[in-house]
Amino acid sequence: MTDQLTIRRPDDWHLHLRDGAMLAAVAPHTARHFGRALIMPNLVPPVTDMAAALAYRERITSASKGFDFTPYMALYLTEDTPPETIHAAAADDAVIAVKLYPAGATTNSASGVRNIDRVIPTLEAMAETGLPLAIHGEVTTDTVDIFDREKRFIDDVLDPLRQRLPELRVVMEHITTADAADYVASADQGLAATITVHHLMITRNHILAGGIRPHFYCLPVAKRSRHRDALIAAAISGDPRYFMGTDSAPHTDEAKLSPCGCAGMFTAPVAMACLAEVFANHGHLDRLEDFTSVFGAHFYGFSPSEQKITLRRHEEPVSVMPVIEADGDQVTVFDPMSPVHWSVDDESQK
Repeated sequence: MTDQLTIRRPDDWHLHLRDGAMLAAVAPHTARHFGRALIMPNLVPPVTDMAAALAYRERITSASKGFDFTPYMALYLTEDTPPETIHAAAADDAVIAVKLYPAGATTNSASGVRNIDRVIPTLEAMAETGLPLAIHGEVTTDTVDIFDREKRFIDDVLDPLRQRLPELRVVMEHITTADAADYVASADQGLAATITVHHLMITRNHILAGGIRPHFYCLPVAKRSRHRDALIAAAISGDPRYFMGTDSAPHTDEAKLSPCGCAGMFTAPVAMACLAEVFANHGHLDRLEDFTSVFGAHFYGFSPSEQKITLRRHEEPVSVMPVIEADGDQVTVFDPMSPVHWSVDDESQK
């Protein structure tokens, strides 16, 4: 087996950095390994216009000072977002997507969309300008089982929307099911999907079997093993419609372990090591670079990085990374509960 792999510096096309002390604590962990990232806008209040996006971008740049890292922004779509905001965003290189959160779907999504018909004029402006729509693809109806919400979103919302606006470019974020992977594979054009690190490594058993493990709780929630296997097949396939977005989403341990614990996993520090393990275990380490460093860049209109990073394989599993601190609060780093033999050689990035 290969003991060393050098690839183009990767990009993260779905990332949560939060703000304030948390931003300062977590941003360097992404900037150390990744050259670019698409930053999610679900702050409080949400990032809904250019002024807020550019101000947030400045705070991220300050928090990642000392690293060659470029944040790109997504605007938060609300039912009050006017088409004029879309035209302004499309004219500014700092914003490369608009994020659709169904109201109530995940962290800080209360301002999201309740009725897709109310944002059609805004989506028409996106189709006209070519600005991609990044979608958290779940319905939030109480009568729909949480494990079925992604498929129902495809059937009830996404597919009718794409038939109505075929020119709209769409990214299905953090897909979790074979249904979503199949839907992307069936599309002729204009549709792509990000796949996270954790959804390639865990199933719902990690959350529930043998006791509840809040640190594995995320949204969309992890599914059965057959769905994880379908995601792995998509990620290692070499199909450019699938690329990496970590959905790294830090929360304090206090918030994760509370009676109503937060959804999200902080994967940024170990993302590339975990992905190398997955791709190597399935015999396609040679396709890791495309998944992490090429396909997403092409979708968003960028050239892949000319910089390189090197991953090294170790005989013994790498130790679990300790918690980090954000203004005195602890943040637990993702541990897949399976051996990871890879690490990023930080010397290769100097």
